[in-house]
Amino acid sequence: MGLLLELGYPTVAELESAARALTVRRPGLCALRRIGVSRAGRPLRLLSVGHARHAVLVVAGAHANEPTGGSTVLALAERVLRERALRTGVSWHFVLCADPDGASLHMAQAPRTLLDYHLGFFRPAGPEQPEWSPSVLPPDRLPPETRALLKVINELRPYLQVTLHGTDLGGSWVQLTKDVPGLAEPFAKSAAELGIPVEMGASDAAGWPVSGPGVFVMPRPGGHAAYPSMPDDARHSTWYQAHRYGGLTAVVEVPMWASDLVDDTAPHPAPAAALRHLARRLLAEAGQVERVLADALPRLPGPEGPLLRAARWALALVPGLARDWADGPPPDLSTAYVGSVDAFGRRLPLRAGAMLLRVLREADDPAAPYLEGVVSDWCESFADRFRARWVPICDQVEHQVRTVLAAALYARGDVGS
Repeated sequence: MGLLLELGYPTVAELESAARALTVRRPGLCALRRIGVSRAGRPLRLLSVGHARHAVLVVAGAHANEPTGGSTVLALAERVLRERALRTGVSWHFVLCADPDGASLHMAQAPRTLLDYHLGFFRPAGPEQPEWSPSVLPPDRLPPETRALLKVINELRPYLQVTLHGTDLGGSWVQLTKDVPGLAEPFAKSAAELGIPVEMGASDAAGWPVSGPGVFVMPRPGGHAAYPSMPDDARHSTWYQAHRYGGLTAVVEVPMWASDLVDDTAPHPAPAAALRHLARRLLAEAGQVERVLADALPRLPGPEGPLLRAARWALALVPGLARDWADGPPPDLSTAYVGSVDAFGRRLPLRAGAMLLRVLREADDPAAPYLEGVVSDWCESFADRFRARWVPICDQVEHQVRTVLAAALYARGDVGS
């Protein structure tokens, strides 16, 4: 399987074909069914293994640009079928891809450089992301992918939901909606064995309680937000739906390219000054993309498509985020945290620029060559700064599999709580 994985990440059609083959091979244990359809009419599929009432729900493909999860759910399903103990008293359910429309637009199935990855990049605007839309939209405007996900959570009432995410460049970390004591040790052991660094100061979890190295617990409602400008709140996402039934959600992040600069817990010598510098760079780089967009917009054909909506949404986050970084004391004083913010600050304008570049290329716009040069330079600078090294896909998958299995084991004590 590892050799096949290194050929690239599977498409949604390939995931469905592999899942269907499992149901043919083990019809008494496996079932594949449609749980909904996307906005474009693509089916959303759930693969189930086992029949026990206590359930684990694993969600792949919630973010189109984070492809590892699709391979992981197949590897998990194979493992659960192979090892009877894993399904003793527990049924396993796998959403093969929560956003098939987004997956069809992210055209980077076999990237070998950050530039390869970004030339095919797509990540929807926040209101169009299945897990995040409830945090920014009223209930009557939720997309069908979100409604399908909520419906399956309400049906299964999982004691554990795991959602498989990833990052382009950095380390691995876990976000929990409730603490899972004991999880940090097997998580760290797996990362060490596979040579994957643990992200010790993830900016996504700035200011959150820490359960163990790289394992962060989301703060209770009413807690102070490290980034007040951000429009969404994880506590309103689909991650918290399992709490209605005494369950919890674990978000398992794994990098495509690793950096050994993300695990330094030593105090940064000047964190506030460093964040002010990163805020200025963020504004400057986003401004470059904004100017290209403003120049090209009158020439672009309508109506506005998902790539342009996503690029504009990412750019709209920049002013507030830059203020958050520049104002007040940092929520984490470590070198690892400053490095994570550095990566996030590079990532946001780069993604916006990459998606705008795809729009300009499709329109054969004269601004495309200039923007391609900018995107290429930013990718090279990002990789050089963080000494990026590729993590084999089989290792990305194995680390997620191990972490999911450990979470399922340690979270069993929360059943019915």
